[in-house]
Amino acid sequence: MYFSQLKKKWGVSSNFQLIIIFIVFGITGSLSVRLGEPLLNFIKLVPEKFESIPFGKIIYWSIRIIVIFPLYQLLLIIVGAVFFQFRFFWNFEKKILKKIGFKRFFKDS
Repeated sequence: MYFSQLKKKWGVSSNFQLIIIFIVFGITGSLSVRLGEPLLNFIKLVPEKFESIPFGKIIYWSIRIIVIFPLYQLLLIIVGAVFFQFRFFWNFEKKILKKIGFKRFFKDS
């Protein structure tokens, strides 16, 4: 019953497409977390630099989450395209970006 409501809400036509969408969300979430640390290491933001700062651990993890969020959004489009679900995930991204304040960049459709 819940899946039929989700299919209707997302405009998905089949159970197979819904399964593919769940797989894409899972891969993207895991991949963005895995790539977050190497990306921070690349820009020289390592946890050791925050050890001497009060609340350094909280600051480091806040920065890491801020970095992972746009990485996740980008990876969602890429992984979605690999699984032939680009249109669904592009529309999903537009909804998210509009909700966080980027509405002016997208024409209403």
